[in-house]
Amino acid sequence: MNSKYMYIHTIGCQMNVYDSDQISSRLTAMGYQPAAVPETADLIIVNTCTIRAKAEQKAYSLLGRLARLKRKKNDLIIGVGGCVAQQDGNKIIKRHPFVDLVFGTHAIQRLPSHIRKISSRRCQIVDILMEDAAQTSESVALPRPEAEISRFVTIMRGCDNFCSYCVVPHVRGRETSRHPDKIIEEIESLVADGVKEVTLLGQNVNSYGKKQDLCSFAELLARINDIPGLYRIRYTTSHPKDFNEDLILSFKNLEKLCKHIHLPVQSGSNRVLRGMNRKYSRELYLDKVANLRDTCPDIAITSDIIVGFPGETGADFEATLGLITSVKFDGIFAFKYSDRSNVPAAQFADKVPELLKKKRLQTLLAVQDNITRSKNQALVGSIQNILIDGFSKRGISDLSKRGHRPAQWTGRTSTNKIVNFYYGHIPEGKGDDFSGKLLDVRIEKAFPHSLWGEPIIAESKARRVKGAEFYAA
Repeated sequence: MNSKYMYIHTIGCQMNVYDSDQISSRLTAMGYQPAAVPETADLIIVNTCTIRAKAEQKAYSLLGRLARLKRKKNDLIIGVGGCVAQQDGNKIIKRHPFVDLVFGTHAIQRLPSHIRKISSRRCQIVDILMEDAAQTSESVALPRPEAEISRFVTIMRGCDNFCSYCVVPHVRGRETSRHPDKIIEEIESLVADGVKEVTLLGQNVNSYGKKQDLCSFAELLARINDIPGLYRIRYTTSHPKDFNEDLILSFKNLEKLCKHIHLPVQSGSNRVLRGMNRKYSRELYLDKVANLRDTCPDIAITSDIIVGFPGETGADFEATLGLITSVKFDGIFAFKYSDRSNVPAAQFADKVPELLKKKRLQTLLAVQDNITRSKNQALVGSIQNILIDGFSKRGISDLSKRGHRPAQWTGRTSTNKIVNFYYGHIPEGKGDDFSGKLLDVRIEKAFPHSLWGEPIIAESKARRVKGAEFYAA
């Protein structure tokens, strides 16, 4: 039997990356193998995102380019999944009649049967049902042929917050948490496959388990912390209104929980926060940040900011700038507001002109860049424990050169700072591979988005994780 090949293109957030892994697992079980490029594929899946207008535009632009492939290869199957699929449904096929399958955010488990039906009948299918929330929240652990150090694990799906600008509850449904035993089972399977770090995913991980009377998120973190062989735990995204004392204490009490939190604030103006339906105030956010830093002084905090929300005045924007300079985030993701379908903010008056949104975004990013540079510079001379991810981009290019020479590797600190460094020698064949090891480095240089370090000779036992494989230079 001839081999079948699949090509999966992922657009958008970490949740979509995880969903693409789930799609890949199910297609692999059907006999599909990964294709390096879409031109060699028998099946192409575009996994879409609609949180921002730009991501949605990317999806439709890609589909336009795929039309040429379909004309050359009639038996090619093209599927569209994810949030745009859930939102637009039949509209996608009307706009692009060559698309064979449109499947929503709750239809991944039904994907294999749809593919088989299309292969045998050459029909078109649209499946955007959102009925089986509990069932579709389940996942399968995905062993990989290549070694991977860090993996995503979804712990919950959907959202109940209904921020006025956000389409997520409309395309991913209401909040549903996976059972903790299933999550532990998946992580243990990943660790057995060589994974050293997991990032727990959810639209609001802080509210995990509340609706179904499961354990709290802090209790789940404690259980994951006890998994042998796992070195590090991260999570995203964290909603400020549900960020409580138990979660703050977790950063102090759980040795494997990384000293980094992504805590989206969106705006520094109480008036704008009310319009966004964020359910917390500027003052409450700042109190939680202060409590967090009192409990864990070396914590790194990153955030999301939306500029140009409908009705945002110059004073509102200045309040956001003031919050940024007060908190001194380690980094931010900042975006211009864009109207999304089926959300209240799309109907709000007093839309901010595009040029003004652009100017405000540039101003905000310039302020944050200075803060990030200063924070990175303050780390020069410090000793940081990093988890080695593998070769840096420079290190990969060095592999093509012969001879024994130091190899350039890359890793991350517990605070999620990227560190590049020379270490050991370029592996020959199946030689030394330091990926997945813990290493102490002394930071020698700071750059806008990364650090440069030198491995130190002595081990730093204070930062060793129990049971972890620790390397000294």
